[in-house]
Amino acid sequence: METLFEKLVGTWTLVELIEVPVDGGEITHPMGENPKGLIMYNPDGYMSAQIMDTHRENFHQEHWTNATPEEYTQEGSTYLAYSGPFKTDDEKQLVSHTMYISLFPNWTGQTQNRIVIFKDDFLHLESEKPFTSNSQLVTHQLTWKRV
Repeated sequence: METLFEKLVGTWTLVELIEVPVDGGEITHPMGENPKGLIMYNPDGYMSAQIMDTHRENFHQEHWTNATPEEYTQEGSTYLAYSGPFKTDDEKQLVSHTMYISLFPNWTGQTQNRIVIFKDDFLHLESEKPFTSNSQLVTHQLTWKRV
């Protein structure tokens, strides 16, 4: 029987990213209706996740070091990226992502668990613990399809 680790290994493309309020409120799309993303799980036990809003505007200069404060704000608020080691728990059907590096500095060094569900050739990942987003307690629910 294939382990959860073995099932995850590979590259997955993002289908949907939603925030679901714990109190049953309105579902939102923090990276827009049609975000782009890749998550890669390597057999060596490392992963990388990159997600972006597809409505990002180009910077006015060719090199990012010449960006305006507004451009940096847009860049940081429309992109999510982190990489590091991952572990799986077959009994609990969880994957743990340890953020060795992260665009969001507060996550660097953190380990976060994701609930894993495989259904109809899709990988569903859900944040194990709710967090506050726009003054609401929410969970992230992501749907991925193998590349």
